[in-house]
Amino acid sequence: MIKAGIVGATGYTGSELLRLLALHPDVEVSVVTSRSEAGKAVADRFPHLRAYNDLNFTDPSVDTLAQCDVVFFATPHGVAQAMMPEFIDSGLKVIDLSADFRLKNADLWASWYNQPHGCPELIEQAVYGLPEVNREAIKAASLIACPGCYPTAIQLGFLPLLENKLVDTGRLIADAKSGASGAGRGANVGTLLAECADSFKAYGASGHRHSPEIRQGLNSFSGEDVALTFVPHLLPMIRGIEATLYAELTTELSLENIQAIYEKRYENEPFVDVMPLGSHPETRSVKGSNYCRIALHKQADSNTIIVLSVIDNLVKGASGQAVQNMNLMFGLEEHAGINQVPLMP
Repeated sequence: MIKAGIVGATGYTGSELLRLLALHPDVEVSVVTSRSEAGKAVADRFPHLRAYNDLNFTDPSVDTLAQCDVVFFATPHGVAQAMMPEFIDSGLKVIDLSADFRLKNADLWASWYNQPHGCPELIEQAVYGLPEVNREAIKAASLIACPGCYPTAIQLGFLPLLENKLVDTGRLIADAKSGASGAGRGANVGTLLAECADSFKAYGASGHRHSPEIRQGLNSFSGEDVALTFVPHLLPMIRGIEATLYAELTTELSLENIQAIYEKRYENEPFVDVMPLGSHPETRSVKGSNYCRIALHKQADSNTIIVLSVIDNLVKGASGQAVQNMNLMFGLEEHAGINQVPLMP
């Protein structure tokens, strides 16, 4: 039985990790940390875990966590960097759900997160945890940088187009929308019910911190620098991401042929569902699950391909993907613990 520890388990991604791992057949959560909740029962903070978790929160001690086989960091950006060298030196496998090791350029990271990177020597060692791209590297990794939620939906949507050089990389557009849980569990006026209900807005239109992560991935798929316009939006719902992606085709291939390319690319991916042509995937069709559902469209007399991509931002966009990475790292069944049927309604 693999022993897992979770650092910073009081937020949405931490509680989602606890939910997913509670019934994982090969994992026992043995340490759950929170400085603010130390000594309190996990089930008191998260009543939905009653009968599934009898642990108390503890302070994040390296000595205690070193008894685990794998440690998940569900902490704010900048926190994991300070502790990471000790964990890696102790031989632990670490999966970081923050953005601390996603970008390969420390100066670029510092410019977007407004602080110097605290552990640049480990950046190259970190494997970007998008299984559909880096599965073999993930299997051999000690440090995983789990992708962000918007980057997951957008990269999976664009991936086959860029790998096959089917579109103009100088004009990619990602119009993406997220539920309020994407902003985290901390107090925030903008995500109060009275502020975001019955409303819909864009944010970060002049530049969002997920932009360099998305471009880094798209550049690697295409083998050249892409030009991406990415605008996120806040929807008055709890969880889910819908990304509507636009690109100009540079091929005479029919939409049916491009559909076949998508189906071939993802035919062995357990958590990517390429839907039939004409489909409009909904966020509720992936709620609580690790699936990404994708559909292709093209309007008459237009050379623009439209890709619709939906995920649950807390599962495939965070904690579920983290568990998928863990399964690969330990040679487990890739779908273990995350093969839930989506919730409906």
